[in-house]
Amino acid sequence: MRFDAAVQLTGSSAAITDLRQEIERVAHADAKVLITGESGSGKEVVARQLYALSKRADRAFVPVNCAALSETLLESELFGHVKGSFTGAYRDKPGKLEIADEGVIFLDEIGEMTLRMQGLLLRFLETGEIQKVGAERAAGRVDVRTITATNRNLREMVAQGQFREDLFYRLNVIHLVVPPLRERVDDIPELATMFLQKVARSSASVARDFSTDAISLLCTYRWPGNVRELQNVIERTAVRARAETVTPDDLPSDVRAQRPGTAPFRERRRTIADHLYERITNDRQSFWTTVYPLFIQREITRSSVREVVRRGLQESRGNYKIVARNFNMDPGDYKKFLNFLRKHHCQPSFKEFR
Repeated sequence: MRFDAAVQLTGSSAAITDLRQEIERVAHADAKVLITGESGSGKEVVARQLYALSKRADRAFVPVNCAALSETLLESELFGHVKGSFTGAYRDKPGKLEIADEGVIFLDEIGEMTLRMQGLLLRFLETGEIQKVGAERAAGRVDVRTITATNRNLREMVAQGQFREDLFYRLNVIHLVVPPLRERVDDIPELATMFLQKVARSSASVARDFSTDAISLLCTYRWPGNVRELQNVIERTAVRARAETVTPDDLPSDVRAQRPGTAPFRERRRTIADHLYERITNDRQSFWTTVYPLFIQREITRSSVREVVRRGLQESRGNYKIVARNFNMDPGDYKKFLNFLRKHHCQPSFKEFR
């Protein structure tokens, strides 16, 4: 489940209190902001709060996930394109930068942007000019505040030649760091309760509170997926709970199994499959509009498709019919889905997930 970026930066720990104060201090500066932190820690929440407190709050806030699109698609997404510039360009289309004029553009996962795209972004930041894909000249200028976010170390990427140094210094005017959830354990009970109450309001869940032992387990777990993972766990738990009070038995097995003194946490680098799966499960996009076109156009590989399907099988315990439903397909698309996977050798065995 996608981390709800509309919620406030919840928590009373010292780290969150300091971050909240820093947001309030710099929101009106209208300067570029770089937000860093692990995946799921709440970087978009910070970006939206900066926007809400800024003088541009009555204009557009336009988020773009730079890791979820290939280079060519990202260029079109940001700058727009003119009719006939490539196959499928049946009309002129404005880019997100144009849509964000006088507002805020939020470029998430900026560290995944290719060097060529970095160059195009740098030129825009220097001139404010937008040149659409397929156009011979710039279409005009826009006034946009740029907020970027990444879970990667951009300084190391600069040293390795993977990120432009001039772009890094352009973006890193104000630097905000979002602490991982494991470094603000005091916030976990408050966050968990908030998510549980939200589920209770929007579904038929009977769960309303946590037992002391359940809270203790939640505070012990390392939360490699941070707040996004916590929200996902609480929503799954609320569906499974049979009483008003959530007990340890209601929590997922990986949370129950975690104990102090386990191996140190190492964040797994997010992949294109992660982003595609989130678009399907969180944004309720169909497999046919999210994954299928990219594969047919050779924008993603067979392994990425297989990994998305594997994630679905893990959630459904190996049931392909549930996968098709969770991938937002029409009821009659089940056989079409399986035929596609078989034809392109993208079908993991369901048996390993049962």
